[in-house]
Amino acid sequence: MKILITGSKGLIGAALKHALQFNGIEVAGIDFQFDPFHPEYGDILDLSSLASALENTQGIVHLAAISRVVLGESNPDLCLETNVEGTRNVIQTALSSSQKPWVLFASSREVYGQQKSLPVTESAPLQAVNTYGESKIEGEKIVEEAKDKGLNTAIVRFSNVYGSIFDHPDRVVPAFCRAAAEGSAFTVDGEQNIFDFTYLEDVVQGILSLIRLLLLGASLPPIHLATGCPSSLGQLAQIAKKASLHSIDIKHGTSRSSTVNTFWGDPTRAKNILNWKACVGIEEGMHRLIQQYALFGSLCHAF
Repeated sequence: MKILITGSKGLIGAALKHALQFNGIEVAGIDFQFDPFHPEYGDILDLSSLASALENTQGIVHLAAISRVVLGESNPDLCLETNVEGTRNVIQTALSSSQKPWVLFASSREVYGQQKSLPVTESAPLQAVNTYGESKIEGEKIVEEAKDKGLNTAIVRFSNVYGSIFDHPDRVVPAFCRAAAEGSAFTVDGEQNIFDFTYLEDVVQGILSLIRLLLLGASLPPIHLATGCPSSLGQLAQIAKKASLHSIDIKHGTSRSSTVNTFWGDPTRAKNILNWKACVGIEEGMHRLIQQYALFGSLCHAF
């Protein structure tokens, strides 16, 4: 059995690739972040790259994307091209393949926007407040439409995934944990903002459960992977400060206008369908990440 991961060098893609290979599954990958001479180098905007990567695969986990709100706002055209047209290319290539592989599409809690009713369920209206969220809504539509054309597809929505030193260093949890390990000052932008932070290993386990069902031909509704346990940015800052061996200066800033300020998800659907629940809480997860930075932080200074 062979599975293609788009975005195979990213935070989730790299961890998922390792987990699949550990379970004896052959993995193909495509990611333009690789060196051009790397066998997994390719771009989802290039149909020939996709067709080559897709050969003899039974399934696709489509993770490749402009995956950050701030990047979507700074370059909305690139965000929409990558996330919408790239997804259209993945679906088109899958439909054209004789294998007709299933497609698991990685979406985001950003599709919900700012909801009044909390915790948020998967049936909540999709009302994104930024370009990234809008691009994921369009991607979901493309994936759902493919079902009518005979392709088995599923949607998984992620929520503030963290847990690796090779993450973007300016994302909130890596930034706080790296500062705690190094003893450097950091800034909390919107300390009252509340989110649902999910540990990378938990997310990978959720994806593996989805893959098992897709391999059995299951038809699945959209599922978000969320802990159901909200944490404020101020709480995260205090966890980092207490875990540090250094005296840290915490500065305070204002929230970005393009971001949701409150979200946490209801994990009931994931529990009922996948028998999944988050096992690593935010405090334990941050402690693990701080230890990673303390031991191996020098490896990620180039990232």
